[in-house]
Amino acid sequence: MTTRVRHPYLDHPTPLAFAHRGGTADGLENTMAAFRRSVDLGYRYIETDVHATADGTLVAFHDTTLDRVTDAAGRIADLLWSDVRHARVAGREPLPLFEELLETFPDVRWNVDVKAESALLPLLDLIGRTDAWDRICVGSFSEARVARAQSLAGPRLATSYGTRGVLGLRLRSLGLPAALRPSAVCAQVPVAQSGIPVVDRRFVRAAHARGLQVHVWTVNDREQMGELLDLGVDGIMTDHIETLRDVLKDRGSWT
Repeated sequence: MTTRVRHPYLDHPTPLAFAHRGGTADGLENTMAAFRRSVDLGYRYIETDVHATADGTLVAFHDTTLDRVTDAAGRIADLLWSDVRHARVAGREPLPLFEELLETFPDVRWNVDVKAESALLPLLDLIGRTDAWDRICVGSFSEARVARAQSLAGPRLATSYGTRGVLGLRLRSLGLPAALRPSAVCAQVPVAQSGIPVVDRRFVRAAHARGLQVHVWTVNDREQMGELLDLGVDGIMTDHIETLRDVLKDRGSWT
């Protein structure tokens, strides 16, 4: 079943191929090098994360601290951009500003996980200043955060469900009552959570019946990609960007 496009962000032939953090298989996640590589492979949807520094600068980065993947340390929210800008992922690549990504890759649509409340207003301000409403979908594990983003920006902003919304949709798919935020345009979900399956044919059918797309993360196995596509999911996020591209090419679905 083809879902109705509820926002210009989704106005693209499905299934959508998302480069998760730009593609992390080479260890350079959320860097300009990773994003450029995924774009060069043909990706037009990229997943990333944002944090705000202590002085409100919006950085594309996953972790709360710099410690895991860079040669620096400390919580991003406690540091000034003048300090964070010297950190290097894998000792090589600087952290990009999200505004730089919008400018450098004007044809890319971004799926943005807002990792901290302090990043929400800077993100919405940036989207408004650059008129990037059609290019960004905002998500978060926090349902309250994405609901707040929606209330501040209105229907021009595409959002996905948070954890509570996904649970509600799963309950609906099982025939159980649950409240759902009507303004979301997609459900972005893992294949399973704590060993309990999330994505199956009933879940996809329940989402499509409500005009929602289903995007599944983070899928790196070729066989599992095929199984999910056979279920009718609308998008897949992957670290292994060559693998997903090849699977979609084999199925005649790479656009």
